Amino acid sequence: MLHPDTELRHVSKLIGYGVFATRLIPKGTITWVRDELDQTFSPGEMTGFRPEYQDLLEKYSFIDRAGNAVLCWDLARYINHSCDANCLSAGYEFEIAVRDILPGEELTDDYGTLNLTETFPCFCRHPNCRKEILPDDLTRLWEEWDVKLRVAFPLIKMVEQPLIRYVRNRAEFEEALSSPAKMRSCRFNYFPKLFSADKVQAM
Repeated sequence: MLHPDTELRHVSKLIGYGVFATRLIPKGTITWVRDELDQTFSPGEMTGFRPEYQDLLEKYSFIDRAGNAVLCWDLARYINHSCDANCLSAGYEFEIAVRDILPGEELTDDYGTLNLTETFPCFCRHPNCRKEILPDDLTRLWEEWDVKLRVAFPLIKMVEQPLIRYVRNRAEFEEALSSPAKMRSCRFNYFPKLFSADKVQAM
């Protein structure tokens, strides 16, 4: 489920549509939560679809840590990539704003965190654009993303959170809030996992 203070807007002919803030979304705000209406497809189910449906899943879904494709039911599927994303996910099924998102600013995440199956060219135009987003970016860039997440994560309890009631695994979430050092690394989302769950939680 996407934060309510957002709307769909056309970005460009090249990019298509994107999701934009209609009001200030402060750093630490939960911007998206995986909810019960999001559709989940196993690898076997994905290959069973006709090619045109497989193409749509490839474009609009992401792969979770279990290797399943997740297709968001709402406008969240239109969130675009940026090499300087303002939303990131720690090892939980939600994303948070890692800096203030101003009214009229586009919400973005880093597709390198989404278990890509193929390399794709980036057109974000950020000065530090990686030019190509690779399937193994998460294994190389996780430290950079975790630094941003560890700064923003404690702010979750300090700002308005319209989506917090949809967060799953509340006990683990509350434990991390009480002790930010226990926040799961973004590596927890990786598939196929290069690290065991015990090692990831310990780091």
